[in-house]
Amino acid sequence: MPVQVDTVQNSPAFPKEVDVVVIGAGIIGVCTAYELAKRGRSVALIEKGIVAGEQSSRNWGWVRQQNRDLHELSLAMLSVKRWSEIGGEIGRDLGFRQEGSLSCTDDPAVLAKWESWQKSAAEKGYHSEVLTGDQAKARSPGTTTRWIGGVWSPTGSRAEPSMAVPAIAEGAKALGVSLQQNCAVRGLEIANSTIRGVWTERGLIRASSVVAAGGAWTSRLCRRHGIDLPIANIGATAMRTKPIENVLPVGTFGAPGFAMRRRVDGGYTVAVPGYGTLNIAPQSLRYATRFYQMYRAKIAKKISYRLNSSFWNGPEAAGSWHNDEISPFEKIRVLDPAPERSLVDLALVNLKKEFPALHGAEIAGAWGSFIDTAPDLVPVISTVDTVSGLVIASGFSGHGFGIGTGSGLLASQLVAGETPCVDPTAYRLSRFSDGSAIRRPEMM
Repeated sequence: MPVQVDTVQNSPAFPKEVDVVVIGAGIIGVCTAYELAKRGRSVALIEKGIVAGEQSSRNWGWVRQQNRDLHELSLAMLSVKRWSEIGGEIGRDLGFRQEGSLSCTDDPAVLAKWESWQKSAAEKGYHSEVLTGDQAKARSPGTTTRWIGGVWSPTGSRAEPSMAVPAIAEGAKALGVSLQQNCAVRGLEIANSTIRGVWTERGLIRASSVVAAGGAWTSRLCRRHGIDLPIANIGATAMRTKPIENVLPVGTFGAPGFAMRRRVDGGYTVAVPGYGTLNIAPQSLRYATRFYQMYRAKIAKKISYRLNSSFWNGPEAAGSWHNDEISPFEKIRVLDPAPERSLVDLALVNLKKEFPALHGAEIAGAWGSFIDTAPDLVPVISTVDTVSGLVIASGFSGHGFGIGTGSGLLASQLVAGETPCVDPTAYRLSRFSDGSAIRRPEMM
């Protein structure tokens, strides 16, 4: 595995009965488990591989609010607040640093879009600063492009994925959460349309509530129980450099052709935004019409399509199994796709072109991942009408790390029956089946 993640030890005893089972120990799962434990619930956190083994350690590490979908903005703002609090609550460094976020452009259409978004965001209580070309240049010393403008978010933040998720998992364990890694959930135990527990490869865990937060695998688990969760798993690529001088006084920076985030080890995580791959597989074909608006959007022009072994194996394949049989989740413990070498090379070329001071930057590692993507690029954080006691937290569309803390809080409140911290209407699963029009995604 090309991404190094801090090790977390399993809890010693395998639980037979708890209040809540959380499926998946990525950022959403560990934050949900942590928030539930704070509420006095007994929790089993079950992971088929290792904590943060997939997308939660392979993302860019941005914790941003700027240019979020407006339906997601309140949750993003809450998440920044929880990011700033959780490290102190558990006494661990999450790599969280609030150093501001800067994006610059030489495209008038992009700048106009940022200006329009900023006005709408201000109505929701979020304030950032749209910059002139000179202001953008002053905030990005050392860049070579002549900017026409930019946007500056003083509350923009970063965190270290390989540190943060394991640290929060440890914080959850300290509150009594039972963590079981290399233990796949094979299926749900449902009686009279009500959750009774989950079947794992080690046996049944009885519970009255379940949170399905398995990232790219959640839709396949749901399909087994007749629940439609329209998700496309889009392959992405990122890289990190070896430690090198810090060229910007900000934590994250976006520009045409690349995005970068300063790492705690002194290097940069770098990627080319928007590009990805979609494997042609039963799941992607099943939900293709739900993604019509996304295919029409500008983002879809950067997606390539492939037919490979994922048609028969992996999170988007077809097939059924019984609870006493090896499941697809055990056959692939950690999704570890190869990075697109052309995107790695392009990211590095674009970085060095913009920052001559980084001419000596060297690649320390590169990785691929799969991003569970919703048709409107807005996550599903929702109860399920047909199964009482089940909450789904999936489809984060590449935003899960940044909004993971707030999403975990919201999911825990849905389980506990509390008044939600934000209006969950935009995140309901039923928006894809109740006749509501699927919005064309505009922001990422």
